[in-house]
Amino acid sequence: MKAQSIDCAVNKQITTIMLQPKRSKHRKMQKGRMKGETKRGDTIVFGTFALKSLDSVWLTNKQIESARQALTRHMKREGNVWIRVFPDKPITKKPAEVRMGKGKGNPEGWAAVVQPGRIIFEADGVSMQVAKEAFELAAQKLPIQTKFVVSRDYVAN
Repeated sequence: MKAQSIDCAVNKQITTIMLQPKRSKHRKMQKGRMKGETKRGDTIVFGTFALKSLDSVWLTNKQIESARQALTRHMKREGNVWIRVFPDKPITKKPAEVRMGKGKGNPEGWAAVVQPGRIIFEADGVSMQVAKEAFELAAQKLPIQTKFVVSRDYVAN
C-alpha cells in the first residue's frame, strides 16, 4: 500500500494517511445498516491472540491507526500484528452552519463497518501476558467494547 502525504497548514509537518483506499468506484456511499452479528472475519486466522468487537460501530482510519500504534509500541515491535479491518467506506459531512438540503456533503474521511464478533486485530510472536496488556491499551483507543481472544491451538510455554 502506498502512503499518501498531506501537508498540514497548522503545524507545518507532513502526516501520512495509511489506511484509505487507493481509489474507489464511487465518491459517496449510503449509510447502510449494522444490525446483527458479523458474517465474516469472526475467527482467528493469522495470529494466536486477537481483539474481538462486541458492539457495532464505524471505525475511522484514525482510530484504527492509533490503536495499532499503541499495540505495536507496547509489544516493543516484537512479533507480528495484523489489522483485520480496512476503512473502505467514505464518510461525508456538511460544513458547519449550512442549511438543510442542497445535497449530500463532501467526503471527509474513511471508516470500516465493524459488527459484533468481528476480529479487529491479531498478534503473534509474544507471550500471552504481553499480548493481553497490549490489546487492553489498544482497546482504550477504540470507541467500542472489545474482548481479548486466544486461538484454540495455543499452547502455553
